[in-house]
Amino acid sequence: MAAMDFGQISRSEHLPARIAAKIGREITEGRIAPGEKLPTEHLLATTFGVSRSVVREAIAQLRNEGLVETRQGVGAFATEIERRQSLRIEQGDLANRGSFRDLFQLRIPLEVEAARLAAIHHTPQDLGKIDEALQQMTGAEKWTEQGIVADLAFHRAIAAATHNEYFLLFIGFIAERISLAINAARAAAILEEIVEVTIAEHVSIRNGVSARDPVQAEEAMRHHLNGAAARLDLTI
Repeated sequence: MAAMDFGQISRSEHLPARIAAKIGREITEGRIAPGEKLPTEHLLATTFGVSRSVVREAIAQLRNEGLVETRQGVGAFATEIERRQSLRIEQGDLANRGSFRDLFQLRIPLEVEAARLAAIHHTPQDLGKIDEALQQMTGAEKWTEQGIVADLAFHRAIAAATHNEYFLLFIGFIAERISLAINAARAAAILEEIVEVTIAEHVSIRNGVSARDPVQAEEAMRHHLNGAAARLDLTI
């Protein structure tokens, strides 16, 4: 495979989305051929100057868009053209507040049901992934870009714990589009308050799932998403 000059990107940008856009252009413009293996996670992280978890989120977005497929233990590959099926929402479309509200409304019932199913179907490995993301959120740099990636990883982990691939596909897609608003919510409120409230909401979701209590899990997720909407000044 020919070397690709992606170039490092600004820290002020939303890193996973920007990296996904750059790799996506390489695929759609043919510089990464259909069926070709992408550079390794380590190499991409080094090339872009970001952490491997940021690269993983970018690859997950490309998978949701139908441009990449991943093979366990092998790596990520550009999807063959005839197999590309994707639902696309351009980030610019969500600059319209009504469109953003509509997408957030769709997110709520999907994630509430995902939390309920995760409480029923999760495995110890699933709970480990949820706890890993939660630990990253509560780390010393929780509300840097890395914290946003961890927030996304938490919601993906809940979706994965349903053991229904379509929940993971659609929730991953919607959460990625909405994630840019996380910055807006934090900028509009006192940081410490956002930190405490948001982490407490995620802990409640995790505890409901861990207890295998579907009612507790779904109510905690509903409370979290309604709170997120309020912090974004959205009327749902």
